[in-house]
Amino acid sequence: MTTHTSNLAAFLRSHRERLKPEQVGLASHGRRRTPGLRRGELATLAGLSVEYLERLEQGRDTNPSGAVLTALADALRLSQDEKQHLALLAMRQHSATLLPVPRPVGDDPRPGVRELLGRLDPTPACLLGPVYNVVTWNAAWETAARPLGVLDLDPPDLVRYHFLNPKARRTFDDQSWAETADEVVGWLRAAEPDWGDDDAFRALMSDVHTVPEFASRWAAHTIASRRPASKRVWHPGAGHLNIRLEVLFVGEANHWLQLWLPSDEDTATALASLTRTRTDPVPHPREPREPAREA
Repeated sequence: MTTHTSNLAAFLRSHRERLKPEQVGLASHGRRRTPGLRRGELATLAGLSVEYLERLEQGRDTNPSGAVLTALADALRLSQDEKQHLALLAMRQHSATLLPVPRPVGDDPRPGVRELLGRLDPTPACLLGPVYNVVTWNAAWETAARPLGVLDLDPPDLVRYHFLNPKARRTFDDQSWAETADEVVGWLRAAEPDWGDDDAFRALMSDVHTVPEFASRWAAHTIASRRPASKRVWHPGAGHLNIRLEVLFVGEANHWLQLWLPSDEDTATALASLTRTRTDPVPHPREPREPAREA
C-alpha cells in the first residue's frame, strides 16, 4: 500500500497528466513526450516555481500551504470532491493526529440500524460500508439482489461483484457498466486515505488490482462521492428495471443506507411483484429465447 506522502504526489501527477492544454487555454504545439500538461505549464498556471512543483510531485515536500493547495486545485480544474480529497491527503501527511481514527471496515452497525432496515421493507434496502462492502440488508433487498449474483460472495461486496463476477455484465449494459465502474473506483479512491491500511481494504485491492478495467481507473486517481443515482438493470425475474439509488449516511462508522426506489410505474409493479412472489427467470435480451414447447 502506498504512503500518504506518495498518495498526494501521485494525485498531483495523475491530474496534471490527464489535463489537456486546450482545457486551460493553452495551445498544443507538436507532439508531447508525456500526456497532459507539462510540469512548467502547471507551475505557471498555479503561480509556483517548477522546482517546488517537482518536489511536491516527487513527495519531497510534505507540507504545502493552504494557498498552494488552492492554487493547484484551481489550476488543475479539480471538482469539489477532488478538492476535498486533495485537502485530506495533505492533512494526512502533516496533521494526521488531528484527524479522527476511522473505525474498521468490518465494524458492526448499531442494532437500531438493523431494525430500521427491517422497517423499510418492502422497499429493497441495504447497509454499505466504507469500501462498498455490504454489511446487512432487508428481506426485500435480498429477494431483488440475490438473482443478480450480488450475494454470491460471503461476505458480499459490490467492488468484487462489479469487476470479478461475470453476472455484473449481464446486470448492466456496456455503458452503464462502465459508468458504474467509474463510480465504484472513485468511491474506493476517496476511502483510501482513511481505510487504505485496513486489512479488508488490502485484501480487496489484492483481488481486483490486476483487472485491467479496474487498474486503469485506479491509476487515474478519480474521486467520487456517494450520491443518489439512476440505474437501468436487467433482472432475471423481472426484466429491465429503472431504479433510483437513494443514499442516506448513517452513524459514526461511515455506513450508508442504499435504497432501491422505482423510477417508473412498470418498475414499481415489478419490484412489488418480486417482493411478494418468486417468478420464473426472464430470458436475458442478449440470449435467444427457448422455443415454446408444444402441448
